[in-house]
Amino acid sequence: MTAGAGVPGERVGITSTVPIEVLLAAGLTPADLNNLFIAGADPEAAVARAEAAGFPRACCAWIKGIYDTALAEGIRRVVVVTGGDCANGPAMAEVWAAAGVEVVPFAYPDGPDAGALAAAVARLAARFGVTAADAEAVYRRLAPVRARLARVDELLWRTGQVTPREAYDRLIGASDFGGAAAAFDARLTAFLLDAERRPGRDAAVRLGLLGVPPITPGLIEACDELGAAVVFHEVPRQFALLGGGADLAAAYTAYTYPYGVGPRLGDIRRAAAERRLAGVIHYVQTFCHRGIHDILLRRGLGLPVLTLEGERPGPLSAQQHLRLETFVEMLRA
Repeated sequence: MTAGAGVPGERVGITSTVPIEVLLAAGLTPADLNNLFIAGADPEAAVARAEAAGFPRACCAWIKGIYDTALAEGIRRVVVVTGGDCANGPAMAEVWAAAGVEVVPFAYPDGPDAGALAAAVARLAARFGVTAADAEAVYRRLAPVRARLARVDELLWRTGQVTPREAYDRLIGASDFGGAAAAFDARLTAFLLDAERRPGRDAAVRLGLLGVPPITPGLIEACDELGAAVVFHEVPRQFALLGGGADLAAAYTAYTYPYGVGPRLGDIRRAAAERRLAGVIHYVQTFCHRGIHDILLRRGLGLPVLTLEGERPGPLSAQQHLRLETFVEMLRA
């Protein structure tokens, strides 16, 4: 075992999408703290415990939730994205470090630059006792899994044989492959065999869902109940690296999420035309700096936009549901 690699199979937390190929090459198990938090038995309790530990009320609930989740899950090492994700990430990393958690920083370049990205991957690999070439081999091994995820996305928007919730869960899960890529792929393969035998369907109103993953469960299902379907999951698709790339650096350079609104707008416009979107829902998280991007998305998309803001884990409020219903009715008319 190389220095820095850690115990084989050890879970290493990640705060956002990172080149998990490095962790897998080191024989470690990536664990997306966001997924663990929101799928936990009581996400609201996790937020409350972080606030009791001193996190301010005016701080993103995702940050508070993943901070507590790492401690509750006994995760002792976390890769924190310090550039290209959350503005609060570096401060949270300091609090984790004070609690005895080893923090490994990873920063995306300021813009999509394959050379700079390759250098960042090499630094991360060295920290875990492997090489960039080792990570590259894992990237190639995962290519068929990501191709199957692209097929799930296609069956969502092209034929309707995959539901919006089914697609969302599988795409968002690709950030860490549930900690076990082989098992994830086996489930995905079985799912596709079933989905491809289903009849197709098409919703009266075709929507895109933009922005950070909603902390509010039920948004996708509420659209379904109103006769609309989310056929474009912007950020989950990015987490799944459906843009592909000849190598690992190219794939994470094509990944738009860390690089500001410009690359995102290009991706959204292409999807809106291809998927015949009638409008988009832009989910923003209370106290998140990315909410400011709503200004540029509204100016640059040329589509009707409903901005929904969520704060803490929990169901859609009556006001949110009413705004969603009004938006769908407006698009239908």
